[in-house]
Amino acid sequence: DATAAPVAGIAIISTWIGLELSLITQGFQSIGMNVSGFGIFLQTIPFRFYNILILIFIVISALTYYEFGPMKEAEKKARARKEDEPVESLEATSFDDVKPVEGIKLSVWNAIIPIGVLIVGALIAFYWSGYTTILGGEDQALITLMKTSPLSFSGIFEALAASDASVALFQAALLASIVAILMAVLQKIMTIEEAISEWVGGMKTIVITGVILLLAWSLGGVIGELGTADYLVGVLAGAIPIFILPTLIFVLGALISFATGTSYGTMSILMPLTIPLAWAVNPEMGFVIVCTSGVLTGAIFGDHCSPISDTTILSSMGTSCNHIDHVSTQIYYAIFVAAIAIIFGYIPAGFGIQWYISIPVAIVVMYIGLRVLGEKVPFDEAA
Repeated sequence: DATAAPVAGIAIISTWIGLELSLITQGFQSIGMNVSGFGIFLQTIPFRFYNILILIFIVISALTYYEFGPMKEAEKKARARKEDEPVESLEATSFDDVKPVEGIKLSVWNAIIPIGVLIVGALIAFYWSGYTTILGGEDQALITLMKTSPLSFSGIFEALAASDASVALFQAALLASIVAILMAVLQKIMTIEEAISEWVGGMKTIVITGVILLLAWSLGGVIGELGTADYLVGVLAGAIPIFILPTLIFVLGALISFATGTSYGTMSILMPLTIPLAWAVNPEMGFVIVCTSGVLTGAIFGDHCSPISDTTILSSMGTSCNHIDHVSTQIYYAIFVAAIAIIFGYIPAGFGIQWYISIPVAIVVMYIGLRVLGEKVPFDEAA
């Protein structure tokens, strides 16, 4: 679960980036600035302290075998279990009834090729979308760059920054779907009717995501029309220390996302408020970027460990793990890493300390904390 939302939140190719870029762009437009949403997104990545630290924490814990809290007891229980001992699982989420077609040779390439097409297709679609947008625009400097050096580093960066992520991802996903269907049909794994039926069935699983997005955008629109951002700017602009704002935004994002279980909704609520407030408190682009990362990262916290989050539910379902056990074992780790992200990440960032100083210090503290709080659970652990 820790490699779900934390990775998706910083990935440049994901279903998340379309919403993130639109919220960032709209937020800066509300303060009269026309910026590259993709460019701002890239600048926030080093300040996604929780995302970065939780991924590093996984590696440290896995390599050292150190665990603490309920996870330590769960690991001991798992190590002591005999091979023939039955494992408690969720029957409703078991995949035992999903069987490959008899007589068909299984091949990992049936998964690798469509996924590869999705990734490569997305990169090409991102570039082409931005390329055509720039050529159709009025910025002569960028138009000249695209005509003279379209594949230079600057050309690629500007094209990606100007791209429409939602359209590019849709095009890549559609192409990958067509490739997957053709591969299944040509290998006689499925008929064309069966392949399309399975494709439609797969899309049903993301209907709830579409509903959440629609409601989140609606809520964000209402917040904008009510002038909530202007009200908060007036109330808080001189009432809070500047350095604490990134931390406050991260904590608010974490609380809202944990209570609602949706990072999309949290981002849609906080982003229209955060950028105007941060700019009013401290009109420095670097400070606004740190506060923006606080929204995007705080929203991840709840998506990572809220018991009603879709990614948390899918993680427990996908592994046939008891859902409450899954939540209770990982929430201690999430809070531990979030506390370190605040103390050694967002508070220093509020004082202007750069990420390349904060992150190494946070990693060292995280390692020491794991050794102090945790206990080594080797594979030969006995009951």
